[in-house]
Amino acid sequence: MPTKDPRRRHLTLTERRHEIVTTAAELFDRSGYANATMDDLAQAVGIAKPTLYHYFGSKEEILASIHEEFIDLLLGRHRRRRQAQLPPEQQLLEVMIDVLELMQTHRGHVRVFFEHHRELPAAERDSIRRKRDEYEAQVAELIEQGAADGSFRAVDPRLGALAVFGMCNWAYQWYRSDASLEPRQIAYQFWDMVLRGIRSST
Repeated sequence: MPTKDPRRRHLTLTERRHEIVTTAAELFDRSGYANATMDDLAQAVGIAKPTLYHYFGSKEEILASIHEEFIDLLLGRHRRRRQAQLPPEQQLLEVMIDVLELMQTHRGHVRVFFEHHRELPAAERDSIRRKRDEYEAQVAELIEQGAADGSFRAVDPRLGALAVFGMCNWAYQWYRSDASLEPRQIAYQFWDMVLRGIRSST
């Protein structure tokens, strides 16, 4: 039986839903989405299963909320960079830092987002895909802007964006928290490789 925390009654609806989503992301990361049950999640959160259903009607709805939180976080950070009118090189670095640092702060979200989009219900899958496409288009636009102002050489903007994502998005598979390099340090090295390549200058 879950242990009741008297502090829970002070949580707002939004705060409680966020707590459930965060705990679910961690649980799905540890146990796998298919293996984790609503019973497991209720126990991990510390609430009764009927109470859990008061906030979310299904495991699929929680999965969709994890995806929504993650892509909205990426879009929100990039929107603020654009509003600040940071140089293209700096914006590109920050794009790479985002995903790599989120491996530490939102590891469960990262795994769920990249591994479990196919399990989303059709309507939610389409909604998340539109936001994914929006984010991809914004990074491609950033690369195009960099080429226009001379920061980058002219390349296919979409392929450039996909190359950046390919470097960063897979890192959660091999990165470990006890590694010698912090995520931000990895981002700087990846960024340097994108800008300069790995070919010797001699």
